[in-house]
Amino acid sequence: MSGPQVLLLGAEAEALAARLEASGYAPVRESELADDTVPGAVLLSASEEPRIGELRARYGSVPLLLDQGDDTIEARAHCLSSGADDFWLSSLGPSDLLMRLRLHLDIGQRANVPAQLMQVGDLVVNPMGRQVKRGSRPVALTAREYQLLLLLLERKGTVVSREQILSHVWNDQQGAASNVIEVYVRYLRQKLEDGGERRLIHTVRGQGYCLSERMPQIQPGATP
Repeated sequence: MSGPQVLLLGAEAEALAARLEASGYAPVRESELADDTVPGAVLLSASEEPRIGELRARYGSVPLLLDQGDDTIEARAHCLSSGADDFWLSSLGPSDLLMRLRLHLDIGQRANVPAQLMQVGDLVVNPMGRQVKRGSRPVALTAREYQLLLLLLERKGTVVSREQILSHVWNDQQGAASNVIEVYVRYLRQKLEDGGERRLIHTVRGQGYCLSERMPQIQPGATP
């Protein structure tokens, strides 16, 4: 099995093993996964949703894809609020799931950053282990949140535009009018400031976002 390992949790997820293997992945059940092994992604049946917190603590920003009964705005909102990175529909064929899985694995591969620690103030990220800390407090992020934070860290002190974020984090798959960036910036802020820490992600109105210890001083009319 040479492809990325995909951990399957629940009957509906396990039923996809043969198709995943035929598509170049290495599907594994929980009993087959070594204790010190981190899979490339996790597929969860709907019944396994209560385990998302435990899996996030164990595997950090590894993509977690949760089975949903239907594709509605409410279902998508529920998926994100549960802590999963994305959803899939066991009631449909596996083609959509394979596309979503490939996208999330590509996001992880694009996080090609140096192994040394990355830091702004008391925010420290260890790219090698995908560990995020605010002071001594660990911060658990989804794969997409982690990718967004890395982009802001790589360009710390400068303004990153919505277009740059869409290109690097969403691969231009969301429409420019979507509020998906604002939603994920809010998620990141909530997690980074959960212990009462001061704000590090600043909104520069009309231009984008900046990760810095203080609100950046941007000249009127300047472009990021």
